[in-house]
Amino acid sequence: MSADGGGPLGAFEEQVVLAVLHARDAAWGMNVRREIEGRTGRDVTIGAVYATLDRLEAKGLTASARARVDGVSRRIFRVTVAGRRALVETRDLRERLWRGTEGLLAEG
Repeated sequence: MSADGGGPLGAFEEQVVLAVLHARDAAWGMNVRREIEGRTGRDVTIGAVYATLDRLEAKGLTASARARVDGVSRRIFRVTVAGRRALVETRDLRERLWRGTEGLLAEG
């Protein structure tokens, strides 16, 4: 990981950051969880989502602010510039790792 908090993300971190992007202005914990579950079919606990959001924020990859939504105070997350760089680096790393494996997957 680079000094600015960027670098490749772990698999669940990547899912959480992508879910924050997809949720846009509605990126609070439960909606991030719903995005992940809806897009992956994977059940995730809200605790795992919040722990990951907190870790990503500590690394400077996400940021949050309090806002009132429908009369309820919510912590809304957004992806920072460093978080966007980390996503691109993670995608590029995965693509490099997968390159050339097409024939290898067919081997028995």
